[in-house]
Order: sequence, then C-alpha cells, then structure tokens
Amino acid sequence: MNLDEKQNLPRTIQNKISKAKNEMLDAAKFAQSKQNFAEQITASCYERYQELLLESNALDFDDLLMTTVQIFRQFPEVLAAYQQRYTYLLVDEYQDTNRVQYLLVKNLAAQGQNVFVVGDNDQSVYSFRGADVRNILQFERDYPTAQVILLEQNYRSTQAILDVAQAVIKGGKKQKYLKSLWTEKRVGVKVSLQEGYDPDDEARLVVTEIERLRRVGSYQLNDFALIYRTNAQSRALEEAFLARGLRYQIIGGIRFYERKEIKDVLAYLRLLHNPFDRVSLERVLATPGRGIGSQTEAELQRWATAMGVPIYQSLLALANLEQGETPLGLQVPFNTRARKALLSFLKSIEDLRAISTMFDLVGLIDALLEQLKLQEILRKEYGPDEGEEQWANILELRNVAGEFTCLPREQQLATFLAEVALVSDTDSLKDQAEAVTCITLHQAKGLEYPVVFLIGLEEGLLPHSRSLDNQDTIEEERRLFYVGATRAKERLYLLYTFRRSFYGQWITSTPSRFLADIPPDLINRPAQPKKLVQPPENTLVPRNGPRLVAPLSNQGPSEPRRLNSPISSKGSVLSSGPTERIFLPGQRVRHQRFGEGVVVSSKLVEDDEEVTVDFLFKGQKRMLANLAKLEQLEP
Repeated sequence: MNLDEKQNLPRTIQNKISKAKNEMLDAAKFAQSKQNFAEQITASCYERYQELLLESNALDFDDLLMTTVQIFRQFPEVLAAYQQRYTYLLVDEYQDTNRVQYLLVKNLAAQGQNVFVVGDNDQSVYSFRGADVRNILQFERDYPTAQVILLEQNYRSTQAILDVAQAVIKGGKKQKYLKSLWTEKRVGVKVSLQEGYDPDDEARLVVTEIERLRRVGSYQLNDFALIYRTNAQSRALEEAFLARGLRYQIIGGIRFYERKEIKDVLAYLRLLHNPFDRVSLERVLATPGRGIGSQTEAELQRWATAMGVPIYQSLLALANLEQGETPLGLQVPFNTRARKALLSFLKSIEDLRAISTMFDLVGLIDALLEQLKLQEILRKEYGPDEGEEQWANILELRNVAGEFTCLPREQQLATFLAEVALVSDTDSLKDQAEAVTCITLHQAKGLEYPVVFLIGLEEGLLPHSRSLDNQDTIEEERRLFYVGATRAKERLYLLYTFRRSFYGQWITSTPSRFLADIPPDLINRPAQPKKLVQPPENTLVPRNGPRLVAPLSNQGPSEPRRLNSPISSKGSVLSSGPTERIFLPGQRVRHQRFGEGVVVSSKLVEDDEEVTVDFLFKGQKRMLANLAKLEQLEP
C-alpha cells in the first residue's frame, strides 16, 4: 500500500486487526467505527489484508473463530447441523474466553443447553488478550438451568497459604462464586511478610532465605520460584544469584542483559567509551532507524576496508571530505541521502562524547536517552504496554548505573561497562539443569512450586500503575496477587521495599493495598530486626540515611515496617569530617552489588572514610563509605 513502515508499524496494525476480529468486527464494521487518522490507515490495511487472504483461499488464526460465527449467523442450517453433531460441550478455562469464543459456545449450545464449563473467576488475568471475566460471572444468566458446583477442596497448598490468598480475594468488589478453599494437608508454616530497603536488599533477603532453607531442609534449587509483576524486577534478582553463585532461569522471558533495548543502550555507551568498538558501532548504526539501511552499512564497511582504517575513522574521513574525494583518492560510494544520514549519526556520537566529561554516568545516560527519543520510539513501535515495559527495563539499567556515581567521574563509565560485561558473561555460562525459577505473574498461572517468593508488593507494581485509574483493572491486579500466592505448595513469602526507583527517581514505596486485606494473625513478621548503626557524632550521614546492617545469614530476616506506620525522616548533619573510623581491618561487610567481603584497610579522608574491601567474587575494591552503603556484618 506504499505506506511508510516506520510511521505505520506492521506489528501494531496487525495487533489492531487481531483485536477487531476477536470483537467480531470485520473490515467493513471496523471501517465504520474508525475515529482518527491512524485507525483509518488500519481500516484500509484490514480491508486489503482480507482481500489478499481471500485470493489465497486462506484464513488467519483469528478468522478461524470469527468466520465460523459469521457462518452460523448467515446460514442457520449449518449451525443446526453442528448443534446436532455436538450435543454436549465442555469448555475449560472459561474465565479466559474472549467475545468471539463466547459467541461460538453460545451458538453451539443454544439448542440443547448442554454446556459444561470449568473456570475460576478469581483467576481471570488475561484482559490484555481480550479475555472478559463477565463471561463466567454472567454464565447463569445465559444458561438459567445450569447447576453451579464449587470446587473448594485444594490439593496443592497448605491451609496457611490458602487463608492468605482468600483474604486478599475477598477484599475485592466482585464476590460472585466466592469460594471457601480448604485442604486435607496440614496447616503449614505461616506466610512470611518482609520489607527490604530497596530492590537489591529485597533480592538479598530472598537469596539468603533460599540458602537457609537448602541448609536446614531438603529443598533443591528447582523447588523455589520468584514471581514478580514486571520483567524489569528480575535485574536485582539475577545479580544477587550471580553474586552467591546460585543457578537460576528466566521463564518465558529474556535475561535482563540479553534484552534488545538493554543491549542497544549498552552498545551506545560502549561506543562513547571506545568509538573504535566495531561490534557496538554496527549494532547502533541503524538503531533507531535513521535512514541507514543494510546496503549503506555494507558500503561503509567496504569503504573502510579499502582505506585500511576502522569504520569509525572512515566516518571521520567522510566528515572531512573536500571535493568528494578521500585523502587516498578513493571514490565516495554514498549517495547524498546516505551520506547525510551517516554524517548525522557521526555528529550525534561526537556531541555525546563531547559532553560526556561534563556529566556523571547517570547524566550521560539521560542525555543519550533524550537524544535518541528512545521512550517515544519504544511506545510507538511496540505499543503503550510493551513499550512501557521495555522503557522500565532501561530505567532499571539507569538505576544500576547510579551505583557507580560514587567513583571519580572519569572512572564511572569504564567501571560500569566492565561490571556489566562480567555479570552478563557469567550469566551466559550457567548450567540450568537445576535452577531457581524467575517468572512473571501472568506466566506463572497454572504452575506450582514448593516455595514461592512474591516480590514487589507495592503500589505501582501490584497493583500496577497502569491499573490505578480503573476499578476493573485494579480487581484484575488483585486476582494476579491471588494467582501468585496460590502457586505455593508449602511456603509463601511476601516482600516489598522501603524505596524503589520509578522512572529514574527514588521514591518511598507504599505497600500494596492488597496486603491490608490480610488479617495480622495470618502473617509472620520475622522477629530479627535490622540494626541502625548511627555514625559518630558530627559525621556526615550518608544521603540514604543511617547505615542498614543485615542480620546474620543463618538468622531470620528483617522486621518489616508496619503498613500503617509513618515514614521517619532522615536528616543530614554537616561537619568537617568524621572523628573516627567505622570500618576496621578484618570486619565482614556486604555491598549491594559486590556481595560479601572483608575490610582490608580504611582511612579518614575529608568528609568521609575511604575503605578497601576484598570481596569474595569481585576482588579488592576501594570506595567511600558514605556513598558505598556498606552493611556491617556480625563476626
């Protein structure tokens, strides 16, 4: 149709057509409902797409349903034949049916009313795929003679887990088919509710408890599942597992540092650090699309080879051309459009390199993202939901970069890239024969594990920020909580953090509203508190408040803040510097990123204490105590 595929993404248009077919809107009906120019484009593509399918005598997947229902409507004798052929109908997972599936069943069952559906309204979590929970909630209206049988005996979880899951689901608005789940299994261990200081501390709590349970029980790594709302939450978990040498697997997703958007941003940063990095340059040359196609890229490589220089140097030569000739007298192989695109790319890289010395690492990443307009591109290419999730992954990478701003500015980018390379390389070498499972709530439905950690139970994550303006979507988030909790067979851990970064900014977290629906007597809040180690008098307090000291790894986790307690403020005391050292040689400490280590030496420097630590997996590192957020461990 001669449309610009960068302005009209085929994937987006295809998704819109699929959604229309699931709502029983053929091309003509969809065209009548178009509201704006983008929908008009989609309507035109939809019409042409159906013409091509017809020419090929073909149906796509969505047509298999929609066309069948259309035939039943247009040809009653065909419907009657199938009603006689299929006199009894059984439909599984009825709560996940969409509009066209609902109509297909209703047409086939219209004559005999012999329909048997199995479903759980408390597990309807696929509205983004077109599923409509009203189909099961209104089942008795559609089939007045139907008998309802509640399946209340549970064969998976302990009663302690079931009680917590039911308390959450009973807090919802839609109470039809409310069940009272029971089990013949023992009551079991109480559900644990814990608070981490931030996502890295949350991950440390999880990994520490996994190690404890493996020591005292008969659990294997594949008995554990970590369940979360968004893929970006896996980053802190992955690094915690790697620091402790524990195997893990990401189910239904891509490991954090293997995701395309993360690789793209890292490639740009590597190129800024080393413009002669050919692999990174080739990756970002056409990302995002800037008019540099595969042919232009191939010509650039051939031209650089002919001159005997790296690709980046050939770009510099192109910028310095006079009279269309290179210093070597080689003919320039690019047309005006390609040359303009290549020079524009070079200028963007040179501009970023010029300002890289003016910002810290986080500031440099912000400048890069702003120049690339990456958030806008992701939303446009992948749609608002998937694009926003990819953008959240990039912001999580930005959070990781923030941990390196305590270093001298000239060392931040190089150290960050080296650490990321080490993490991702170690990640790719792990044997996944026996491993902890990391999985999102949507992917976990239907699965079960002896021990489940449900993490990130905060407003904005669960319920997700996209659901907060609609009661129906909030109730679906409540059902996601229920699904996650009921994956556990023996032990369930609920975790949230004191603070979390949203869109690049650290904010104090608000525990999920769903936690307030759980009676206190159903929850175990571990008794071992975290100790607040106050610095000596007249000492500059770290910007994140008093230093948090974790309990011993073989003791219980930390005491969480009460859900209704006020958040204490943390002030700073300006001074001329510390009066005595806090960290002494031989002391055991833990760093959020580098894991456990032993203090080698320390000394007072101006307003801080410089500490050299020998980390178990990372070697010796020198850092400033106020910014490094070292946790003191008991001997």
